[in-house]
Amino acid sequence: MTAHPWVRPYVLTGGRTRGRQHLFVHTLVSGNGYDAAFAARLLPEARALYDRVHSVDESVAELSAHCGVSLGVTRVLLSDLASGGRVVIGSEISPYDPRILERVIDGLRELA
Repeated sequence: MTAHPWVRPYVLTGGRTRGRQHLFVHTLVSGNGYDAAFAARLLPEARALYDRVHSVDESVAELSAHCGVSLGVTRVLLSDLASGGRVVIGSEISPYDPRILERVIDGLRELA
């Protein structure tokens, strides 16, 4: 459901480049009670994300890739859906969390 190549991302997001909340690429998103009437009123890109998140829990990056929506637009649209209580945003862990960095370093040591 990729947007027509002539449609600019700012049209899809109403000119916004950021959502109400910051979403990391690895933030998990899940559905919160599918509403077919609500889905029918969404733009095709938002509907693709809404439909997908109600079939499987995925990260922001995976949703973007599977739905063919740019990452920036995906973040804004998912933030809007979350603000309306239509999707659930998983707990966000900073990519600079020392525990994650330690796990990455341990993994790299195992490969070496």
